[in-house]
Amino acid sequence: MKKVIHTENAPKAVGPYSQAIETNGTLYISGQIPIDPATGKIVEGGIKEQTEQVMKNIGAILKAAGYSYADVVKSTCLLSDMDNFVPMNEVYGKYYPENPPARAAYGVVRLPLGVLVEIETIAAR
Repeated sequence: MKKVIHTENAPKAVGPYSQAIETNGTLYISGQIPIDPATGKIVEGGIKEQTEQVMKNIGAILKAAGYSYADVVKSTCLLSDMDNFVPMNEVYGKYYPENPPARAAYGVVRLPLGVLVEIETIAAR
């Protein structure tokens, strides 16, 4: 059975998609960008500040669905500039100090709203 997950503690979808979908003990979180849900605006600063907000948004969705960062099994990181890989990794790594999930990271031409990073996440129980 498919369950739509939504929380006011993460940004509203900026298109025809759900924040996350849970099915058969697996949670699929749509790509999160660095929008502060309290203001609806992209956070100020560079890649570290944007990655921090993305990870907070992911955490809010995980919590709303009854999961935690420890349940994350796969992440896909999209970067507007691969020169931001190392600083993005520094922030990302704080959320997975042990047994980090599988991951892919790609450099892309452009991301929604001109942000520097977007991360999609899969968690499982």
